[in-house]
Amino acid sequence: MHAGGKPMNDTPFGFNRPGDGDDDKPRDPFGGMGGGMGGDMGGDMGDMRQFADMLHRFADMIGTQGAPGAGSGGPLNWDLAKNIARHTVVEDGGDPSVLDSERTKVVEALRLADLWLDEGTTLPAGIRSPQAWSRSEWIENTLPVWEKVCDPIASRMVESMGGALGGGLGEDVPAEMQAMAGPLIGMVRQMAGAMVGGQTGQALGALAKEVTSSSDVGLPLAPAGVGALLPAAVTAFGDGLEVSEDEVRLYLALREAAHQRLFAHVPWLRTHLLGAVEDYARGITVDLSGIEQAVSGLDLSNPEALQEALGDGISLTPAETPQQKAALARLETTLALVEGWVDTVVNRVADGRLPEAVKLAEAVRRRRATGGPAERTFATLVGLELRPRRLREAGALWRTLTDVRGADGRDAIWEHPDLLPTADDLTDPDSYVHGDPDAPGLSDADLSALTEQRPSEKPSDEDGEGENGKDQGKGDAEPGA
Repeated sequence: MHAGGKPMNDTPFGFNRPGDGDDDKPRDPFGGMGGGMGGDMGGDMGDMRQFADMLHRFADMIGTQGAPGAGSGGPLNWDLAKNIARHTVVEDGGDPSVLDSERTKVVEALRLADLWLDEGTTLPAGIRSPQAWSRSEWIENTLPVWEKVCDPIASRMVESMGGALGGGLGEDVPAEMQAMAGPLIGMVRQMAGAMVGGQTGQALGALAKEVTSSSDVGLPLAPAGVGALLPAAVTAFGDGLEVSEDEVRLYLALREAAHQRLFAHVPWLRTHLLGAVEDYARGITVDLSGIEQAVSGLDLSNPEALQEALGDGISLTPAETPQQKAALARLETTLALVEGWVDTVVNRVADGRLPEAVKLAEAVRRRRATGGPAERTFATLVGLELRPRRLREAGALWRTLTDVRGADGRDAIWEHPDLLPTADDLTDPDSYVHGDPDAPGLSDADLSALTEQRPSEKPSDEDGEGENGKDQGKGDAEPGA
C-alpha cells in the first residue's frame, strides 16, 4: 500500500499501463537503449504494455512480501524474516507450545544450576527470570539482537545488488534514460531487501530447530536477566545418549546459567561481542562476479527468475584488510574465551554431581566439531565460520588459570577487556598464566594485585573509573573500544 491507502499495484513504481488514465507518466524508459539492459537482459522492451505488466508483477510480488526494513528501519525485511523463520520451525513436526509441567522443570533446573554455580565462580547469578521457550518464542525473543548483527551485511548486499543491475544500463546510456530507469533500480533494491530477509529467515528458522538455550551460539541473545531453555531441544539433544532427561536438562541449565553470569556481570562484554560482530560484518564484501552471468539474457518479465538469479549470484567474501582481520581475530577470540570459560566452570561444578557429566561434555564438543548451529548461522548471516580449535585452546587456558590462581584469580580476568588473553595467548597459555616477561600475558604480580584490589576499586561517581583510569567492571559504564 502506498501512503494514503492507494494499492501498490495501481501505480507500480511510478509507471502506469497504457490506458490507465495517466498517460503523462514515463512510458518506455528502455526504448532506444540498443545494447543496454533492454538489449541484453530481457529482449524487446519497446512494448510499453509488456513493460508495465512486468512492473505490476514485480510490484505484486514485493507487495505480498512487505517493504524491506519493515519493523527495523534498516535494509532487511525483518517482518518477512520472522514469518519465514516461524514457518521453518513448524515444518516436519510442528512447534508445540511449552507445557506447564515442562516449564516448571526448566525453571527448577535453572535455579538449581545457579545454586551449584555459586560454588564454582565468583560471578553472581545473572538470571532473574528463568523461562522455557518454544522454538517460535526463541525467534521472537532473540530477533532484536539478530537485527543488530545482520543489518550491516544486509545493507551491503542490498546496495550492491541494486548497483549491479543498475550498472547493466551501460555508461553510454544518456543520463535522462538512466533517471527514467530509476524506479526499476529502486524496485530491484526493494526485491533484494526482501530476498535477503527471506534468506535470513530461513537461517534463523534452521537455527531455532537446533539451539537448546538462549546462549547456545555464545552471543547475548536473550533480554537482560532472562535465561531460557527450549524443552523440545533439550529432549532432542539427549536422544541416543542414554542419559536421563533430568540430567541432560540440568547440564544444559548449568551452561545457560554460566553464560548469563558473564553477560550480566561483565558489563562491557555485550558491547564488545556484538560490536566485534558488527565490525566484521561491515568489512564483508559482496562478491558480484556471479551477478552479471546470472542476469545475462534474463527475461525481466519473469520476476521469480530474477529473484532466483540474484540469490544464486551472490556470495560473501571477507576483505583482506587489517581492520577486517583485527575484527575477525577479536570476535573469534572473545567467543572462544566465553565458551572456554563456560566449559571450565560447568564441568568442574558438574563433576561429582552429575554422573554422566563427562558424556554430556563430550556431546557438546562433538556437536561443535561437526559444525554446530553457531558455525552455520554465522556463515549464512555474516560470512563468518567459527573454529572449534580456538574453543579447545581457550578451555585449556581457563583450566590452567583455575589450577594456578583459583576461581577468584581466573574470574578477575573479566574485569576489563584489556586483561583478556589474546589470540597469541591461546596458542601459548602457559606464558600468559605464568607471566613470561617476553610474552604479552598477565604476570603473577598483576593477577595478585588485581584480585586483592577488586573490593576497593569501584568506579567513582564522577567518571565511573577505578584506579589507573580503568573501568573495573562495576556498574553500567562501558569502557571505550
